[in-house]
Amino acid sequence: MKKLKKLIKGLIITGVLLFVASLIIYYFNLDMKGAAKISPLLEKYFDSKKKEKHL
Repeated sequence: MKKLKKLIKGLIITGVLLFVASLIIYYFNLDMKGAAKISPLLEKYFDSKKKEKHL
């Protein structure tokens, strides 16, 4: 019974922390800021790849 209470408590704490983290990411628009930093690296990588033009 103690293990079950400990497990439930851990799951609740983890859920609350993940929810708060997602709100922080949403509020400060961190997902798009991260995508903007990664975008030039992805463009450089994919623009340098050889392209096949079979239509």
